[in-house]
Amino acid sequence: MELIQSFSVDHTKIVPGIFTSRVDTVGNGTVTTYDIRLKRPNREPVIDIAAMHSLEHIIATFLRNDPTWKDEIIYWGPMGCLTGFYLILKGNRAPKEIYDLILRAFESVEGANDVPGATEVNCGYCRMHNLPMAKWYAAEFVDYLKANAGKPEIFEYPKTDRLVTEKGQEFYDS
Repeated sequence: MELIQSFSVDHTKIVPGIFTSRVDTVGNGTVTTYDIRLKRPNREPVIDIAAMHSLEHIIATFLRNDPTWKDEIIYWGPMGCLTGFYLILKGNRAPKEIYDLILRAFESVEGANDVPGATEVNCGYCRMHNLPMAKWYAAEFVDYLKANAGKPEIFEYPKTDRLVTEKGQEFYDS
């Protein structure tokens, strides 16, 4: 079985940032999956589950209400490893082109007085939210993005050479 694209990235070298994970043709259009990475995989503690859930709700609400971007948003959701989120947009833009959107989305968390949709009617587990910690993680990421905006490594996946045997078998280190 072929290893999927997101598992083929060297996770020992990923830093927080905004990366193109994959580009797909769907019907007559293109959709792009972005890796919005808040934590260095396997190097620092992951995002608290309840805070991650709150960030998912707050930022999904922000994105789907942004007047410029709302019609381009397909999906916003957490990574299973709890180190970041996936954003799927219509079209194909370079990560730098969505920097301002991501920055504004995480900045919006600071102004949240509650978590949208955190009720039994609207959420699968409405008791698992942590707004204060969500604000802390969002502020940490905002500061990081601002401090590193000029660095290409926050927009480009690290490149790793793969060992290939004589029979063509590839070995992955991530």
